[in-house]
Amino acid sequence: MLDNITLFWLTNTGISSARFYWENKFPFFDFKNVTIPVAVSVFPGEFYQTPRSWAERAYPKLLHYNKLDKGGHFPAWEQPKLFVEELRAGLRSLRT
Repeated sequence: MLDNITLFWLTNTGISSARFYWENKFPFFDFKNVTIPVAVSVFPGEFYQTPRSWAERAYPKLLHYNKLDKGGHFPAWEQPKLFVEELRAGLRSLRT
């Protein structure tokens, strides 16, 4: 976590990294019709709890959907083992 904070601090990019959230806050929940394979892991501490019904409509090629018992907005830091397990499960069907 300190590495990421230091990276934003030293490069003076903290504000510009947050710009993405500001510019995309209004149309965020519009259906996107994303045509690539998608995996969704819903962590309980996340700001928005993506419902499966929304994910299925927004992502026609939904490969994986799972609601977890712990973790939040930064699951790779908070629950690294669980995050890796979800990543592997979500991409498993794409392995050759």
